[in-house]
Amino acid sequence: AAILPWGDVGNITKISPVQASACFLGHVRSAWNHQFPDAPLEQQTLVITVPASFDEGARALTLAAAKQAGLAQIKLLEEPQAACYDWLASHKALPADSRLLLICDVGGGTTDLTLIEIDSSDAEPALSRIGVGNHLMLGGDNIDLALAHQVESQSGEQRLNYARLSQLLQQTRLAKEALLREDAPTSRKVTVLAGGSKLLAGSKSVELQRQQVQDLVLQGYFPAVDLALQPRSPRSAVVEFGLPYESEAAVTRHLADFILRHQQAMAIATGLPVDPEHPIVPDSLLLNGGVFNAAQIRSQVIAQLESWRGESITELGDIDPNLAVARGAVFYALAQSGRGRKIGGGSARSYYLKLNSGDDSSGKDGQLICLLPKGSPEGQPLPLPDREFALVLGDPVRFDLLASTADTSHKAGDLVNATAEEDMLALPPLATVLTETGTDQQGAAREARVQLQSELTEIGTLAVSCVNPDSGQQWLLDFQLRNTAASVLGANSQTDASTASSGPELNRHAKLDAALVLIDNLYGKPASKPDPKLIKTIRTDLDKMLGPRQSWDMALIREFFDRLLAGQKQRRRSMAHERLWLNLVGYCLRPGYGADLDDWRIEQLEKLYQQGVIHQGESQVWAEWWTLWRRIAGALSETMQGNLFKDIAHYLHPSVAHSRVRMAELQKRAYNEMVRLLGSLEGLSPEQKQEAGSWLLKRLEKSSEPEQTPIIFPLLAPAI
Repeated sequence: AAILPWGDVGNITKISPVQASACFLGHVRSAWNHQFPDAPLEQQTLVITVPASFDEGARALTLAAAKQAGLAQIKLLEEPQAACYDWLASHKALPADSRLLLICDVGGGTTDLTLIEIDSSDAEPALSRIGVGNHLMLGGDNIDLALAHQVESQSGEQRLNYARLSQLLQQTRLAKEALLREDAPTSRKVTVLAGGSKLLAGSKSVELQRQQVQDLVLQGYFPAVDLALQPRSPRSAVVEFGLPYESEAAVTRHLADFILRHQQAMAIATGLPVDPEHPIVPDSLLLNGGVFNAAQIRSQVIAQLESWRGESITELGDIDPNLAVARGAVFYALAQSGRGRKIGGGSARSYYLKLNSGDDSSGKDGQLICLLPKGSPEGQPLPLPDREFALVLGDPVRFDLLASTADTSHKAGDLVNATAEEDMLALPPLATVLTETGTDQQGAAREARVQLQSELTEIGTLAVSCVNPDSGQQWLLDFQLRNTAASVLGANSQTDASTASSGPELNRHAKLDAALVLIDNLYGKPASKPDPKLIKTIRTDLDKMLGPRQSWDMALIREFFDRLLAGQKQRRRSMAHERLWLNLVGYCLRPGYGADLDDWRIEQLEKLYQQGVIHQGESQVWAEWWTLWRRIAGALSETMQGNLFKDIAHYLHPSVAHSRVRMAELQKRAYNEMVRLLGSLEGLSPEQKQEAGSWLLKRLEKSSEPEQTPIIFPLLAPAI
């Protein structure tokens, strides 16, 4: 979503994080191409580094940003591995007795933990990544923010606004770095600038003491803790600058949790038994990130690990935390081409597909199937031939995936009890509409026998496909990420906004199948004994069956929409069929975004617009037609909104009074609903809105204008 810059920043146009990343990458591309015009950056093999904890959604968005910047030949590399590649390239030989290397990368926004096994059985030691940590929104930014709030309190200021707090953060960051150096001064002055015309005169200065900063950092973020002590809370409810920071601020507690989570993997690597009384602790350590420029923090982390281990550990030092990741990415690219030592290990996570039998509306009665076990190698498709599914073609489908960094013995195709889901991370769903090669998306839906196939791609992302064993056709599934182009609801669409959400759970209602049968009786294939009363009672019947319509969640109404869309041709049966179909379709798709595949659904309706109204002589049908488009106006493209404006302008323009044909048509075209629709077309240009407003004002001047017109006219006020 367009959320940056965060906070109240006046009239600055906000952009999404994906757009911001694309802007940075685009700048790098332009600078490179200016310096090396004969070797354009877009023609090079590029490595983009990401936190090891990035899930598949974050990786997909990173690739999307690169694509927006015109960069296609991309490989993703985890930042802790990049730091390790840098050390290997500059030091050549690893310590002879090292078996387990822990990489602790504390950056500005995240803490990344990675565990690497070192196998020295051959002349050339082999390195394999055997564990990564969960995504931790914890880093130097948290320390800067804590110091900023201390300064804020000492200065006597109330809660600072976004702009002043951002300025203060820059100063506390510099003060932190200065006061944590080995030759640090005893204090550092920090100034809280005033706002408005009193920028300098109203400023206040606070002295940050060296001991104050050291106590905050060492006791608050890197305290000495017991190895068995777990983080106090797995996730944070505290949000600052829109970011869900960890509620547990102690990096050392998260480090202890990481070590305990990977006891099984370390036991296999070392041949030692898993002993809860004496946990295995890595013997080597690589520290990366700006906070480790402070010698005191480095010493604190090393001392903590040695206290857990009961003996000394080897630090792999002498790396530049400002450049290690960038240089390591270069050495990684060289290793990929056979000119260096590679770090193996395959997939850092196990991936699972959630199966739901649908017998329980809670959605907790299903099982999980392992798609890709942890450690699976890159570039090798992993089919599941023993697991077959019936896939519906031509209808929207959704696959719920989960990932786990835990050490498990699951193999591809294994069924796992759903209770294990509590320790897993839910990924963005795989959602799409699959069609058979050579068929139209509007064709009749049918089932196909498919098998699942997964792969850790060479660029570092997860790929999941459905393969038809009979025809060999393969469908690649895409992660359904938020639609950053979704429009803001118009002023007159607020009653339809209650169903909007960032991602509803698709829990089937216990009586959904019976409700869909009612829709099929009206818009499916002709029933042997259709109920003639159903067309009049279906809305009441659905309310009785499923509860009041206002309580239907988005997943439920989207199921109805998909079934209605499949039966769109059957609205020809009668005027009543078309009127009801338009009413239900508009209700079940409003506001046009907020659920998986809504962009596809809108696309199907925009195609339908070309067909127009079938029973054109019925005013009630026309009223439902315009109401349908008003309900989903916020999701329509500017082109589609322009088409709607062009069509209704044909009847709203004052010249209609001079045409008997158009006046006769207007009697049945639901004039009031056209005006209401006009007020919801937020995508029109200011000139179009002003022109439409002048038409309505001119009409209001007529003494013959119906009394209800002044009631509907204010709907256009926001546009005017």
